[in-house]
Amino acid sequence: MAEAASQNRDFKALAAEYGQKYGILMALILVCVLLTFANEYFLTTRNILNVLRQTSINGILAIGMTFVILTRGIDLSVGSVVALAGVVSASLATTSTTAAVLGAPYFAAIPLAAGVAVGLACGWVNGVIVARFNVPAFVTTLGMLSAARGMTLLYTGGKPVPALTDGFRYIGTGSILGIPMPIILFAVIFLAALFVLSATRFGRTVYAVGGNPHAARVSGINIRRVRLTVYVISGALAGIAGMILAARTGSALTQAGIAYELDAIAAVVIGGTSLSGGVGKVTGTLIGALLIAVVNNGLDLMGVESYYQQVIKGALIVAAVMLDQARHKAE
Repeated sequence: MAEAASQNRDFKALAAEYGQKYGILMALILVCVLLTFANEYFLTTRNILNVLRQTSINGILAIGMTFVILTRGIDLSVGSVVALAGVVSASLATTSTTAAVLGAPYFAAIPLAAGVAVGLACGWVNGVIVARFNVPAFVTTLGMLSAARGMTLLYTGGKPVPALTDGFRYIGTGSILGIPMPIILFAVIFLAALFVLSATRFGRTVYAVGGNPHAARVSGINIRRVRLTVYVISGALAGIAGMILAARTGSALTQAGIAYELDAIAAVVIGGTSLSGGVGKVTGTLIGALLIAVVNNGLDLMGVESYYQQVIKGALIVAAVMLDQARHKAE
């Protein structure tokens, strides 16, 4: 009897461990299977590419958010940075005489560099305020959310930036061997982030700072530098996402990126990264972003209104946070 009880406890412990490690992946597979039977168009090449294309922008933002959340931070400004980087880069890549600045249009590399620079600058400001002045990340990035949106409106006068050049639009509408460029860029950024977090000293310091800041400081880690760097990374990736979005739509809109930060946070939390810091993987973020995109796509295919999608997304976030809290209590 005692041996049977022991085996039962071992089985439950093993099941719980596998559930924590692979639960989100199993959920993604289950949703895909259900949607395959529910709609004949779901498992088609065209629709799969569409899902991946939809995942790319949120996935890029979520990767940057993963770095920040791993250090016990948060970045609420990424949606506004998407809009600001989009309009600044687009204003250097437009043929419109009313929207162009500084003699635009330029060769695509210049507006692309400008978009990344805008994201870097916003991330640097966030990082300095959080790391140097110890202002809570929630307050700092909430301020940047408002400031970046205001700068977007000031820069454009509230008007969109249309007529983008083909060279600039290639990052949003082009393809290589039939694979859309947004997907390729997302894959490259994901692999780079995976390498940084799993195989570099900086990646280890990110986990150390989030796991135990005091111990990290005692061991000689420059906590301020790490925190500054993760916000710079998040800002730069938001800049890239903003340019991809503008290139896809053909014009940079001042209202672009609204509430994108919520989707990015949702992907990170659903993917298993702890809001308490120090725990999580970018692979989980990838699966979380895919799950959100698959659910949205499936509901679209079945004709479900977008309002229900928001409800389901909110429920997923709450459930993920509840599981994270339960895991911490168990530990």
